[in-house]
Amino acid sequence: MRSLSIAATGMLAQQRNVEVVSNNLANMNTTGFMRRRTEFHDLLYQNLRRVGSTSSDAGDIVPSGVQIGLGVKLAAVYRIHEQGNLNPTDNAFDLAVQGRGFFQVQMPNGDTGYTRDGTFQLNADGAIVTHDGYPVLPNITVPNNAVDVAINTSGEVLVKLDGQVAYSNVGQIQTAIFANDAGLESIGSNLYLETPASGNATTAAPGTTGYGTILQGFLETSNVNAVEEISNLISAQRAYEMNSKVIQTSDDMMGTLTSLR
Repeated sequence: MRSLSIAATGMLAQQRNVEVVSNNLANMNTTGFMRRRTEFHDLLYQNLRRVGSTSSDAGDIVPSGVQIGLGVKLAAVYRIHEQGNLNPTDNAFDLAVQGRGFFQVQMPNGDTGYTRDGTFQLNADGAIVTHDGYPVLPNITVPNNAVDVAINTSGEVLVKLDGQVAYSNVGQIQTAIFANDAGLESIGSNLYLETPASGNATTAAPGTTGYGTILQGFLETSNVNAVEEISNLISAQRAYEMNSKVIQTSDDMMGTLTSLR
């Protein structure tokens, strides 16, 4: 009975759906997290009577045919790049991108990572780094005798030195955009890597046409909507139950056949 294997693919698909929803809910408070959405495709169809074939020697065409579906498969887990809420922190090195763009981070292996998490700090040398100690690109160092740091919407890092009135520019943060943000590879720790699907990174100063601006003293929260995720979870649970009911029904039908004398 095809229904057994078809329902099994449905249960497996909804299991993957629940896993994605659970990951979204687990990261509700993760800074810069982008929620995921599952996409499904139907499997190949078995032709019991091919559509468009002839039904007689006179050349009559079968208008619809008989195609039996074989189930469902997981096609993709799509990342939704919507702007999260901007939460004020009043921390000078907490930054948020308002609009398009990713911060660039120097990975230990030399690769460039990309992130929306602007939870930055200073290391022992005064360089702006992530919470894992990875330098933010381009490298910017704040002098030890700086008494105030201001980062404007264009990403310019301005410092006020002890004994001075005017601010000095010590560098400018640049952000990167991609043709396909969803094509970036997630590697954990709020970091993404460039892939052939995302296209090459294009970098420029924040505020440039097509690029978002920088907000100092803010962090972008996760864009997960708890109500929507709970609704998706209930829907996935009910779909899982219905597919399990199909398996039970198929088993009952097979039991009826085997009990015939």
